[in-house]
Amino acid sequence: MAAIQKGEGKFFVGEDPDHPLAEITFREHDHLVVEHTYVSEELRGQGMAAKLVGKVADYAREEQKKVKAECDYAKKKLHAHPEYHDVLLERD
Repeated sequence: MAAIQKGEGKFFVGEDPDHPLAEITFREHDHLVVEHTYVSEELRGQGMAAKLVGKVADYAREEQKKVKAECDYAKKKLHAHPEYHDVLLERD
């Protein structure tokens, strides 16, 4: 399994942060706003998108911030799993 790395406003998988194999992007304010999740064909079906969401949740906890998801996938994942509810900025 490929390692998840921290980049500027993102977590990503791959050697080149500008052309990642997978990524989750966010804006950082007093909270994190998850904008987009992408997983290449090469990594699909391996749970990579879920791992990226988990990485954002862990980062939010470390930074003592909440998360708001604009990305549909991340929003669904964060709201569906109770282990992430502590980092949600708002619950639907």
